[in-house]
Amino acid sequence: MADRTSARAAQVTPVTGPEQIRNVVLVGASGVGKTTLAESLAFAAGAVGKAGRVSDGTTVSDHEDIEHQQQRSVQLSVLPLDWKGVRINVLDPPGHPDFEAEMLTALRAADAGVFVVSATDPVSAATRTIWRAGVEFGVPRAVVVSKLDLARESFEDILETCHDAFGLGPDTLRPIYIPVVRDGVPVGTVDLLTGRHHGDVPADVDTSAARESLVEAISGLDDTLMERYLGGEELDTDALFAGLRHEITDCTLHPALAVTDTGFGAEELLDLIAGSFPDPTHRVGPGPVSDADIPLTAQVMRITGDPYVGRINLVRVYTGTLRPDTHVWVKRPTESVNRGTSTASPTPAGETVEDRITTLSGPFGATTRPIPEGVAGDIVCIPKLAGTHVGDTITDDPSTLPLPAWPRPDALLPIGVEAHSKADEDKLSQALTRLLVEDPALRLEQNPQTHQLVLWCTGEAHAEVTLDRLRRRHGVHVDTVPYQVALRETFGTGASGHGRLVKQSGGHGQYAICDLEVQPLPTGEGFEFAVKVVGGAVPKNFIPSVEKGVRTQLAAGVATGHPLVDVRVTLVDGKAHSVDSSDAAFQTAAALALKDAASHSEIRLLEPVAAVRVTLPDDYLGAVLGDLSARRGHVLGTETTEPGTALLRAEVPEIELARYPVDLRSLTHGTAEFARMHLRYEVMPAAVAARYTGDGAVPAGR
Repeated sequence: MADRTSARAAQVTPVTGPEQIRNVVLVGASGVGKTTLAESLAFAAGAVGKAGRVSDGTTVSDHEDIEHQQQRSVQLSVLPLDWKGVRINVLDPPGHPDFEAEMLTALRAADAGVFVVSATDPVSAATRTIWRAGVEFGVPRAVVVSKLDLARESFEDILETCHDAFGLGPDTLRPIYIPVVRDGVPVGTVDLLTGRHHGDVPADVDTSAARESLVEAISGLDDTLMERYLGGEELDTDALFAGLRHEITDCTLHPALAVTDTGFGAEELLDLIAGSFPDPTHRVGPGPVSDADIPLTAQVMRITGDPYVGRINLVRVYTGTLRPDTHVWVKRPTESVNRGTSTASPTPAGETVEDRITTLSGPFGATTRPIPEGVAGDIVCIPKLAGTHVGDTITDDPSTLPLPAWPRPDALLPIGVEAHSKADEDKLSQALTRLLVEDPALRLEQNPQTHQLVLWCTGEAHAEVTLDRLRRRHGVHVDTVPYQVALRETFGTGASGHGRLVKQSGGHGQYAICDLEVQPLPTGEGFEFAVKVVGGAVPKNFIPSVEKGVRTQLAAGVATGHPLVDVRVTLVDGKAHSVDSSDAAFQTAAALALKDAASHSEIRLLEPVAAVRVTLPDDYLGAVLGDLSARRGHVLGTETTEPGTALLRAEVPEIELARYPVDLRSLTHGTAEFARMHLRYEVMPAAVAARYTGDGAVPAGR
């Protein structure tokens, strides 16, 4: 988000209160036309001189090179538009499931949502999943049918399909504007509330029945309007708009209209948002209701790095007023809100720091414009505010409690990486630190056993964007390598071992002899050390040396290079020399004795096993069960969480889960949610252990 001012963006009129603001998020599956709709709205509102195209890489929302290459959004963009005295902040998040964190943040930050469904596939599995998220957050919702000119069925039939797929009650999904189509091409609309015609509408078009049905639906949800309606009174437009606004805010009615990629329906949607959507003072979703007369409460939605001004924080102002040249407190959330995960927030919880805001700016896609202040309900940018993290609360009252963190999915796809060169290695640490701040969905692991650097991503598209940003933004090239799962080894049977270190060739020598007995312990018991030496065969001052030598060899392993665990090692005998014995000598002899015992026992590999929970539609349960079986999974059971949805619990070897997020998404068309948690180590089957490569780790399989 560069600090460069767009000429038209600079024309946005400053707002003086939250009543003038509408924060609206465009949500929908990838490819339904959200960014194209945002561009149409910006053009209709006069914010851009020409509507850009996704295929040309000229839209305001998509400005990263990888967005142009892939022709899809990968980050949240905000477009403030002026329309008939109202500021409409259009939030355009990605629709791809890999970037769900951006969508969830926008959905919670907005005061209403426009759910975009494609006329060519209005009820895809991904669309139903996103609708459920809107229901979960309690966000007022409208439905916009995009690509109407490509529809294979009528607008009314599409709405009926959506009504059934979303599980809506009677009369809750209602068209506000009826599109008029001639030869498959939308040519105009009829406003059912005002009766006005827009575009080329034939004079003989009769929408009286549709209007009567809409008026009856609005009146039926409001006792006062219903009394007037039943009394035969002709309800005026203002009363209908007030009733509509009330029902939209209460989520008892979802207005619907149609648009095309050429801008048809854009002005009607702007009218609907400005006239009937809730302002921030009537917020019903999660988060505080906006109030300008109480202390400042704002929350960081996104952080981007700019080569000219450094860090830029995109924030939603909930209460109070955000002003330049003021001191604020930045408060870290006490806990993260991860959907279906067990991963804790990577940032210190509950931390509070004092900072100073120097200037403010307003976002407009990749550009910004100076603004005098950020009023309650608005979305603004704070340049140069260091030390923040996504989800932090910004306040001018140190007693204010931090807001809950933005919800985000867990990153479950591991990508092993290595610096491409020494120059890249020198820059990699700093680049990753910046990426982790800008992208809270990304997780970094430095495994102490495999010595592998692992980027945990939400999917392949997220991984591709992360590697692209490392290269383009930070000039760091990395190579991807197979992800390795850390294994362990243990004794399969008890055994004895003899360790002898005798080097006496004149001068001070080395002398130590150890005899050890090793017995396997139950999984998870760790390591026990016992002493049964009689007669002082090993002097007491060297017994700690024996234990230290054993522990050192346990960490290095005895057969495959993996740590040795779950054994009891007993020192039963040994010998010492009054001059040549030493701490180092007994450490070495103990290690030799442990390896000798291993040569007389069956050494078994242990692999980590994860507890897995999958929430999915019943339609895909059979396919997912079969896939888990192929991954050596043990299914513990399934249960119904809600009609048509199942919760599956299983235990699966972690080596089989490396690509499970990708495969599960493919199996269920993006409708399943998956969580995993390390459970324990178990003996690896011999057939699988045969794949061991001997380099200290086993590359993950599926």
